[in-house]
Amino acid sequence: MAACVAIAGTVSGAAIAISDLLSKEPVPPELAQAGSWMPQRPEVPQNVDIPVTLPVTAWADDAHNLSPLPLLQVAVADRPVRAIEPPLSTWSRDVAPGETLDFLLSEAGLAAPDRAEVALALGAEYDLRRLRPGHSVTVASTMDGSPRTVSLAVEDGVRIEVVFGEQLSTQVVAPDPEIVTLAGEVVINSSIFAALDEAGIPARFAVDLAQMLGGTVDFRREMAGGETLRLLWREARVGEDRIGQPELAFAALEIGGSLYEIVWPDDGSGQATIYVDGEVLRVFAQPVEGARLSSVFGRRTHPVFGNVRMHTGVDFAAARGTPVQATAPGRVSFIGWRGGYGRVVEISHGSDTMTRYAHLSAVPEGLVQGQRVAAGDVISRVGATGTATGPNLHYEVLVDGRPTDPLTDDRLAEAAESEADDTAALSRLAEARALLNENLGSEIAETTTERL
Repeated sequence: MAACVAIAGTVSGAAIAISDLLSKEPVPPELAQAGSWMPQRPEVPQNVDIPVTLPVTAWADDAHNLSPLPLLQVAVADRPVRAIEPPLSTWSRDVAPGETLDFLLSEAGLAAPDRAEVALALGAEYDLRRLRPGHSVTVASTMDGSPRTVSLAVEDGVRIEVVFGEQLSTQVVAPDPEIVTLAGEVVINSSIFAALDEAGIPARFAVDLAQMLGGTVDFRREMAGGETLRLLWREARVGEDRIGQPELAFAALEIGGSLYEIVWPDDGSGQATIYVDGEVLRVFAQPVEGARLSSVFGRRTHPVFGNVRMHTGVDFAAARGTPVQATAPGRVSFIGWRGGYGRVVEISHGSDTMTRYAHLSAVPEGLVQGQRVAAGDVISRVGATGTATGPNLHYEVLVDGRPTDPLTDDRLAEAAESEADDTAALSRLAEARALLNENLGSEIAETTTERL
């Protein structure tokens, strides 16, 4: 039975296979051809040298790690890699009263050795004893705190900069100012100082006028109010900032029916000429050009000793090293030291009059005792020698050995007048009037100039 079953199964399977083959349709020739297709073998590629220049920043650091490519030759550009500056942090602050440079540098984070080096470098270019409020210190450092530059900004826009490197270097950066000429007109109702201050004109000009006219005009008694004052002055500017102090060039003041005019020179001589109604009255040479009158003649409380005593001259506050000029022609009678006066230069003007210049820092090498000098000649430099609270010029006029008020004594003016050229003086006056008119540019100025 088992044999019969096996034979039957074999016969059935064969029948089914034959039936399946007979039921299929024949394959189309196209399909048969596509089914028998085989791709051709690729050709062996040939080596080709292609020069390619890539940016150095992408390849310079890793070029030594690359293995040579069989199919690509890389040409690295021959160009130096630009150094990347590290970021800097900046610290800056103005000097406050009582602060020292070392205190400010310590606050900026500088170590003691660096502070000492900076102080020495700055001190070689600037007297650090003159450090005062209004100056500023700026420190630029890397992110790890290492200083790169230290800058000290002082008066007149000057900046002293210390640069850290292999060696410490110092440079002084001074601005190149533009000189501008300005003019103004005010009516005086109470005082010259108040009128100038209210008009926005430098009020320090009131001191200059008092110095020039103090011995000629009694401002308290002769000024009744309503007087007209016209001024022409020069300023040095860097952008919108004024550098240094303004300097008067011309002033015209009407008092009691008289017209007083003063022309200051622009040649640095400091020799001003005073006119009354268009005629030369006298010539006056300021001892320090553009300085501030800080103390007048007479009794005062001594700034060092604190007691009341006679002040035998006038003081002009100015920066150390400012030129000091002879106020009248004469002969140098003394150069040296005189106790509390410090370094002194004395000039004789005739047999009875002498001028004394004290607290000086230096005297020109060519200046010797017995030498003849003219008004406006530089005879010394402002200093703080002797008994002085700061840089200033103490200026005295002695007549027969007795001190007199330098702002009222006319003997020096007479000595200067003898050497003055009236023709040149009148020409300077005409030029000053024209320049005032040009800068005022107003109807009032034109009318006044026509009258003058």
